[in-house]
Amino acid sequence: MKPTSLGWLGIVRLGLVQSAIGAIVMLVTSLLNRVMVVEYALPVALPAGLVAWHYAVQLSRPLWGHGSDRGQRRTPWIILGMGLLAFGAMLAICALSLLAAHSAGGYALAIVAFSMIGAGVGAAGTSLLALLATRVAPERRAAAASITWIMMIAGIVITAGIAGALIDPFSLRRLALVASGVAGGALFLATAAIWGVEGRAGAVQVAAGSATEPDFATALREMLADPEARRFTLFVFLSMLAYSMQDLILEPFAGLLFGFTPGQSTRLSGLQHGGVLAGMILVGVGGSAFGGRTATSLRGWILGGCAGSALALVGLALAARAGPNWPLSANIAVLGFANGIFAVSAIGAMMGLAGGESGREGMRMGVWGAAQAIAFGLGVLIGAIGVDVGRAVIGSTPETFTVVFGGEALLFLVAASLAPSGVARRKRLEPKVA
Repeated sequence: MKPTSLGWLGIVRLGLVQSAIGAIVMLVTSLLNRVMVVEYALPVALPAGLVAWHYAVQLSRPLWGHGSDRGQRRTPWIILGMGLLAFGAMLAICALSLLAAHSAGGYALAIVAFSMIGAGVGAAGTSLLALLATRVAPERRAAAASITWIMMIAGIVITAGIAGALIDPFSLRRLALVASGVAGGALFLATAAIWGVEGRAGAVQVAAGSATEPDFATALREMLADPEARRFTLFVFLSMLAYSMQDLILEPFAGLLFGFTPGQSTRLSGLQHGGVLAGMILVGVGGSAFGGRTATSLRGWILGGCAGSALALVGLALAARAGPNWPLSANIAVLGFANGIFAVSAIGAMMGLAGGESGREGMRMGVWGAAQAIAFGLGVLIGAIGVDVGRAVIGSTPETFTVVFGGEALLFLVAASLAPSGVARRKRLEPKVA
């Protein structure tokens, strides 16, 4: 028996899970990073290394995706992943005071914490995408991807705004209280949202798919034999490398050169993600993501988003030289807006290219998720280490940020040259629409 496809309510419930994932990830990759670098004067490379490690752990995403393709139920993996993510975030907060004292135990605890964070994001995120790909009707797939991604950004924006308002005046105790509220609330929200969505139909699908699915190595070779899939994998890697290089240096940039407080820089991050949300909504309303896409319009949105991101990064490079008189908030909002345009149009392409034979969605989503994880891990390291090395070698913080942001802009332009020119359409077995 084929499982019925998810309706709009089910899609929105899965979007709430994405919101919960985004809320906790913002806490550990944005706010905690700022506190380590500015309040505790730790090297930028330390939080960058920890975040890069959590991305390295996500290289197991293809294995989780393949497991979903073979018919394992996704709901337990999503709930387990959210539990690991929430608990890992709290452990990371606990490690902060030990890291400030340069304790070996603090480094060990931080590595364990970010290992749990990476495993949680990988388990929950990949299983969620596989559930979407297999249970959403073809005419709703692009809309579903856009809705869930927009809801993830909305979760980040809301969390950044609330955390930014509550954390000033800063103290470790206040940080721990805010973090525990975010992590606990996100875990409860995700569990309540996913409960019962998969239903018994997921178990029926398992039995049907596990007997015909090839082993992991064979499925991976078959996917990588597709030249369009290989090119898109490279596009995902380079564009996400460019996207992530500013991830851990943007808030320290605002604090070091513009004198922003922790609350102000956190709200600045929320402004950036608000721009991302606006860009995604624009593409959705324009029809490129929600249906009726043509290869030309899809490529146009991707190119426009990449070019706009490059232009905004050039603006930040100039801001490093201009100083406090530069309209930093507007510049970062434009960066987020362009990032949102590129990201949601790339998601539309991903949903179209996740095809092949029915039951391979998890593998493809896993491979592209792994490519993104590698890019993010390298990106945060390159960006953060570039700032540390640049300040030591050049001896000027403004010039260092100018070079780093300029390099990111160039990388976005290179990624744009690899943007997919169309969306392949292959014959597949679709879920039965209720």
